[in-house]
Amino acid sequence: MPEFATPERRATSMTVPPAITRTTGLPPADTPPETAMTSCPVDHAAQSEPVTLPLERPAGCPFDPPAELGRLREQHPLTPMTYPDGHVGWLATGHAVIRAILADPRFSSRYEILHYPFPGGPTSELPPAPVGDLTGLDAPEHTRYRRLLTGKFTVRRMRLLTERVEEIVTEHLDAMERSGGPLDLVAAYAQPVPALMICELLGVPYSDRDLFQRHVATVNDQNATMADQGAAITAIHEYVHTLVVAKRARPTDDLLGDLTRETELSDGELAGIGTFLLGAGLDTTANMLSLGAFALLSDPAQLAALRAEPELADPAVEELMRYLSIAHTGARTALEDVELAGRLIKAGDTVTLSVQAANRDPERFPDPDTLDLRRKATGHLGFGHGIHQCLGQQLARVEMRVAIPALFRRFPTLRLAVPAEEVPLRTDSSIYGVHRLPVTWERG
Repeated sequence: MPEFATPERRATSMTVPPAITRTTGLPPADTPPETAMTSCPVDHAAQSEPVTLPLERPAGCPFDPPAELGRLREQHPLTPMTYPDGHVGWLATGHAVIRAILADPRFSSRYEILHYPFPGGPTSELPPAPVGDLTGLDAPEHTRYRRLLTGKFTVRRMRLLTERVEEIVTEHLDAMERSGGPLDLVAAYAQPVPALMICELLGVPYSDRDLFQRHVATVNDQNATMADQGAAITAIHEYVHTLVVAKRARPTDDLLGDLTRETELSDGELAGIGTFLLGAGLDTTANMLSLGAFALLSDPAQLAALRAEPELADPAVEELMRYLSIAHTGARTALEDVELAGRLIKAGDTVTLSVQAANRDPERFPDPDTLDLRRKATGHLGFGHGIHQCLGQQLARVEMRVAIPALFRRFPTLRLAVPAEEVPLRTDSSIYGVHRLPVTWERG
C-alpha cells in the first residue's frame, strides 16, 4: 500500500499556504547524508528548456515507462518542467536524486503548496489534505499520526497474518477452480484478496467492499472532476465515521477498535485515518497482483523460474514492485532554496518525482528494463522512501508473497484468454494496473 503516490485532487476547504522562506540553500547540519552527498556546485548553464511530463508509453509495451523519461534521465536527473498551471518547476528522474528528496525535510508533501503535474487537472491551488491523510502532511502533524500507527504494521505483526492470508487465497482459488475459465482475474482474485484482508484488519464489513472500491476508483481517476473525487472521499469518510462511533460505544478487536481505545484521537481523525488506510489497502495491492500476473504471463521464462524455485517468492515481489512501479509519480515542494545534483531548486518550486524512471535507472539497477526475479531489487522506490514510506508495505508484501506463487501453483496452465494488446490498461488512474485480466487454463 504505497503511501507515495500522485496527490489526488481534493474537494475540501481551501487555505492560504504558509509563508515560504528562502535560505542560502546550504544543507543544514541534520540533513541526511545522502542529500548532502548529491549536492554540488550549481551549473546554471546546463539547465535545459522546460519540458512537460512525459506520459506516452512505448507502443505494445504495457510494463515500460515512457521512453522520454529515460532520455531525460540520461541528460540529467533533474529537468526543468512546465506544469499545466504555468508553474515552472522540476522533473526528477534519477534514483539517487529522488531518494534524496524523499529523505529531505526541506521538501514538503503538503497538497496546498504543490502544483498538479497532469494535464486536465486543477490549475489553481490544491486544497489541503483531509484529516488523517498522512500523504499530504509534514512533520510534526505527520509524525503524530504515524507514531500511533507504526506499531500496528510491524513486520512481526504482518507476518502473523500470513496464515489468514493463505486461507483467503485458498478460498478464492477454490472458487476460481469451481467456476472454471475463462474469468476476469481482477474481479475473481486480485481485488477480493487484499480487500478482505484490509477490511478484516480495520474492522470494516467486507460486504460493503463494492461501495469502497467504486469510490476509491473515482478518487484515483485522473479524468474525474474535483467534485466527483470530493464526493467519493466524503462518502467513504462518512461511512467510516459511522463505524468509529459504533466502535467507541462497543469496542471491537480490530485496528479501528484498538485506536478508539488506545488513543485520544477524535472521531473525525479516526474516520480520516480509516478512510486513508482503506483506500490504500483496497487499490494498490489489487493492482500489483493483477499487473504482476499479467507481467509474468507475458514472460514465460520468469514464470517458469518462479514455479520451479519457490524461494524466489520474496525477491519476485521486490522485483515486480521495481519493474512495474504502479504508483508512477509523486511530488514535493521546496520549502527553501536547495542545491541538488548541480541544480538550484528554489523555495516554492514543485518537483515531480518519476518513480518509474528511478526504478529503471541503470546507475542503480543493471539492465533495468529486464524483469529478473533473481535480481536483488532492494532499494527500489515502489514503496517510497523517507518519512512517507508506505505504512502498509509489510502487509502488501505478505499478500503478494502468498497470492502470486499460489495462483500459478494451482493453475500451472494459466494463460491470457485474450491477446495481450486487448487487456484494458488503467492509463486513466494515478495507480497503474489493468481494468480486467481475462485468463483461462486447461481443466484437469
